[in-house]
Amino acid sequence: MSTPTQETTEIRGNEVEGYKTHKVELSEAAAQKVASLLEQEGRQDLRLRVAVQPGGCSGLIYQLYFDERVLDGDTLREFDGVEVIVDKMSVPYLEGATIDFEDSISKQGFTIDNPNAGGSCACGDSFH
Repeated sequence: MSTPTQETTEIRGNEVEGYKTHKVELSEAAAQKVASLLEQEGRQDLRLRVAVQPGGCSGLIYQLYFDERVLDGDTLREFDGVEVIVDKMSVPYLEGATIDFEDSISKQGFTIDNPNAGGSCACGDSFH
């Protein structure tokens, strides 16, 4: 008879000195993909910005893009050399969210598992 294994939540992100932090997680696969994209761009001065903005069929959409700026009120965490920025307005919507990267035959791309989303549209690009 096997005994159930307990899952342990590994805290991966590190605080960036001089900045407030956020509670968005970046999986190891996502951090590796972001690092690879930054290497392809030849830009080590960019960070991954994650934001929530009005739009989409469910009311809010996720924005993921590279940004060289750190704005007043931004929060930062570092994952395996990749800095992730979340603006102060998006922090409450993304609290506890996990960004992952999937590369399989059926799907390739970043995914966001957000415990704050009350629901999402069929395409999965927007939430409320």
